[in-house]
Amino acid sequence: MVPRKKDENEKGYAYRVLKSGIMSLELKPGEALSETELAKKLNSSRTPIREALSKLKEEYLIEVKPQIGTYVSLIDMNLVRQALFMRHCIEKEAMKLACSDFPEDSLIKLEQNLLSQKYVTGKQGSELEFHKLDEEFHRIIFAGLKLEEVWKSIQKISTHYIRLRVLSEMRFSNRQLYEEHEKIFNLIRNKDSKRIEESVTDHIKTPSEGYWDDLLKDDSEYKEYFKK
Repeated sequence: MVPRKKDENEKGYAYRVLKSGIMSLELKPGEALSETELAKKLNSSRTPIREALSKLKEEYLIEVKPQIGTYVSLIDMNLVRQALFMRHCIEKEAMKLACSDFPEDSLIKLEQNLLSQKYVTGKQGSELEFHKLDEEFHRIIFAGLKLEEVWKSIQKISTHYIRLRVLSEMRFSNRQLYEEHEKIFNLIRNKDSKRIEESVTDHIKTPSEGYWDDLLKDDSEYKEYFKK
């Protein structure tokens, strides 16, 4: 069980643990959730659990079916495509900015992140760790540009997109993603703004045209994870 942070109230703790479980696919799309069972597992009363579930519903991560029950929402490809559109449009512009002016200390953080990615790339059981490093790589770029709130907005709309990315990274090799990150890093370091847009497009849009299609096929073992 994830330990509670210092000064974290029951609602905040329940929300953090449940969201982490949903985003990491430990709580699978379509899985039924019981307030009573969750309260028992988190050593909490039902009220904070109910409040946390209500907040997660607002983020499209929980679906409440009246008279039936509460479920982890299925992955909605419409929401995935909207997040993909937003990320592609904004990140390519952010990367261009990074190529023209990016702080040295942020570049060092990116390089350190890449080294950590390289260490876990291809290792069985390290998919979630790689995904966290992947997200951190992009966050470092936005933070270096002083666009942290923009990154938070991207994350807010990307809950279904991120779950699909996690599923894809668990199913397929993450080596290509590491190599794409390395290429983006070198373009930023060398201030090569002419090639950055193509690299960002390859990095963000290519998976939607390749790996994701396999996950959506009728014979896929994960087909029940997706909204029809």
